[in-house]
Amino acid sequence: MLQVDLDGLRARYEDYGARSHSTSPLARLRSQNGATPRNDTVVERANLVSAASDEVASAALSRIISKGDFMRMDVVGQFNLGFIIVRKRTPKVDVVGKEEPELGLEDDLFVVDQHAADEKWNFESLQETTVIDSQRLFRPQPLNLTAADELVALENIDVLKRNGFEVSPVEVSAGIDCDEEESSPSARLHLIAQPVSKDTVFDMKDLEELVHLMQDRPKGTMVRCSKARAMFAMRACRRSVMIGRPLDKSRMTAIIRHMASMDQPWNCPHGRPTMRHLSDLTSLGGYNPSFRAVDWREFGAE
Repeated sequence: MLQVDLDGLRARYEDYGARSHSTSPLARLRSQNGATPRNDTVVERANLVSAASDEVASAALSRIISKGDFMRMDVVGQFNLGFIIVRKRTPKVDVVGKEEPELGLEDDLFVVDQHAADEKWNFESLQETTVIDSQRLFRPQPLNLTAADELVALENIDVLKRNGFEVSPVEVSAGIDCDEEESSPSARLHLIAQPVSKDTVFDMKDLEELVHLMQDRPKGTMVRCSKARAMFAMRACRRSVMIGRPLDKSRMTAIIRHMASMDQPWNCPHGRPTMRHLSDLTSLGGYNPSFRAVDWREFGAE
């Protein structure tokens, strides 16, 4: 019989994990250069060369970047006519929130996909502002919803209308001209108009999806069904900055600043990552925290 010392294996595994964390490449370089220690695990998960999944990388980015950071990032330049290199410098603070230069500095480079970031901005703008056209039905259609779903629909009539679905709280007994075969005595809402689009066909399943999405959100919160999101994603893609287009400083800065107002800035609507961590500058030999401004006149910018 083969005997296995599980306690011994567990102890060796935990020891190996501790040593691996403390001797990560970033940790070794930072230690050699006398830089301030930081949570390298989170940084490396968001790094460009890591094998972390998009979900893991996005979670890591949300831990090391706040939305306000996008308003303070410095644009370094454009790489390969498709990516924007930005620099984020964060002074350490003491326990009362006061900046203390002697505590060290976090100084990182990030690479931003210009098309994915601009596409996400356009997508969220379309999601929030677009009013989908609707077409009035020849006969109002009764909606056989549960009491809870009816209440949700009534509280969010304006949201439904912006999605192209117009409903009316009319009793069947009120004498409206509807299809008697489909009518139900318990139906208290009727569909009087539904959304129309050139390339997208909407139906009752989309209305049911909207009602379901509104159940766990505050009253009046904009939601979109999956068909509408796919439609907006396609529109956003076509109107966004494409890979291969040279950008000046003002255009690159606008793309970065827009990320501060996005609900989810880490991926485009098609799932493509918008940004990744590129380098921890404090881990490099001869690190100098001074920032050398870019002379944009050399790139033809005013």
